[in-house]
Amino acid sequence: MKSHAPNGRPALGPTIAYPVGGSPSGPTSRPRCRFARSSDEGTDGRGDLRRLLHTRLRLASLITTAPFLFFLAKKFFEPIVCDPSSPNFLIQAGVTALALFLTLYVWLRRTPDWGELRTIEIVLFGAVAAFFVLLEYQTLMLPPPCGAIPPDIEWLVFHWLTVANSFRWFFLIVVYGVFIPNTWRRCALLVGLTAAVATMLAALFAYLRHDADLDLLSVLGETAVALGAAVAVAVFGSYRIQVLQQQAMEARQLGQYRLKKRLGAGGMGEVYLAEHMLLRRPCAVKLIRPDQLSDPTNLQRFEREVRAMATLTHWNTVEVFDYGHAEDGTFYYVMEYLPGKDLETLVERTGPLSPGRAIHFLRQVCRALREAHGVGLLHRDIKPSNIIACERGGVYDVAKLLDFGLVQSTGLGKDADKLTLVGSVVGSPPFMSPEQATGREDLDARSDIYSLGGVAYFLLTGQAPFVRETPMQMLLAHAYEEPKPPTDLRPDLPHDLEEVILRCLKKKPEERFADADTLERALAACGDGGEWTEEAAAAWWREARFDEPPSEPAPTVMQPTTA
Repeated sequence: MKSHAPNGRPALGPTIAYPVGGSPSGPTSRPRCRFARSSDEGTDGRGDLRRLLHTRLRLASLITTAPFLFFLAKKFFEPIVCDPSSPNFLIQAGVTALALFLTLYVWLRRTPDWGELRTIEIVLFGAVAAFFVLLEYQTLMLPPPCGAIPPDIEWLVFHWLTVANSFRWFFLIVVYGVFIPNTWRRCALLVGLTAAVATMLAALFAYLRHDADLDLLSVLGETAVALGAAVAVAVFGSYRIQVLQQQAMEARQLGQYRLKKRLGAGGMGEVYLAEHMLLRRPCAVKLIRPDQLSDPTNLQRFEREVRAMATLTHWNTVEVFDYGHAEDGTFYYVMEYLPGKDLETLVERTGPLSPGRAIHFLRQVCRALREAHGVGLLHRDIKPSNIIACERGGVYDVAKLLDFGLVQSTGLGKDADKLTLVGSVVGSPPFMSPEQATGREDLDARSDIYSLGGVAYFLLTGQAPFVRETPMQMLLAHAYEEPKPPTDLRPDLPHDLEEVILRCLKKKPEERFADADTLERALAACGDGGEWTEEAAAAWWREARFDEPPSEPAPTVMQPTTA
């Protein structure tokens, strides 16, 4: 596997993350990386094994406890046999109560540690095994409760009692081997000892009870065959679990990164929460498979742009840690993981933002774009779901610009034009510039300015500049229609802020702000430009409640050009 470790940072679609240090004040403020401890135990997969053991122990405890509850309840309907005050009944009730308690505990306890799970495993199966030993002693050594058995059928009764005891041990051994994850050697040792002890007990009890009248080899042979089959099933089940677990772990690894869960998917790839196995640092990994790009040169373009974006160092741009190719040709890149809320989710759950807060976010995005545009990178997919609001080093409402997956180079050499997506409309229709909507290739920074104006429109009104039924209608609206003034939807908006937004949304690029720096100065000059403070942001986040799961980010669209 080929891997690279750049010193910069691009972004990621559905990734929601925290910045990792530094100061938000400067345009090129570079935070130092702070390693976070993982919630898993170690870097050797112990965390995954703990979760697997927890899941399997839940099932095993349920399967083991259910028969105990059934037979205990059944005794209450057999008054001739059942004596609630007898030691046998009390022992059975005690084992059933213990098994039920452990089952409830393992089901209700959300994150038991490794030691707890192994203790529950030992206590549960140990108690059941001890009870089976008691039953075997009672059935083979004590007189039957219904009186003496006629000599001519005594051997037959003893034979069936031996079979019943073997069935109990068979059940216990198979349940343990199939449901409890172990190495096959550990499983073979434990279930092998259990089978050996059970077989020897059967022979011992038979000898003590029947002495010279019984063929001990027959008892020993039948029991050994039954429990030997149980051991074979248990060891094979344990071995298959181990193999499948290893295969799953390998399938979820990219070099030094272990994929833990999928965060989301977009038009060009999937995003996973991952962890560096040695540093134990959480991160986000985006996978771009070769079959997800129509032309191999597009994958080359994507890799080249990731290298270029790795040079970005701004506080408001998500950091890239690494990139490379997997053995199957999958291209991946690794970024800081930032748990937070994207602006689309923020507006959908809490309503349109105040003018001051919207300006606060927009100015930060302008700073990130200023650096990107300065090195010849266009984002081309600026939308609310690609901007994350998060807390960084005690600073709230830090904006992070994500997902440069549709980035285009305007100054990276003579091959730039050759590696762009020619003849395609690329971006998200609700926030596309007219140039993107009509498939033009000569885009510049003012295309991103238009999209950022659409984001501002959404933050303040709760909807995109054009609301249409189909993506095609949206593209045509961006190309040929004028948007409604934001005050038509929200009359209390300041007119100076409205003028800034409408200038961003001009159809002709030359009528918009020339660059992100000019736009930021215009936003700062608005009357509400300094209204949102760090104290207000901190107070808002302390009181915020997000009870619903985050929504999926708007999909990236790639379709044939319409003009």
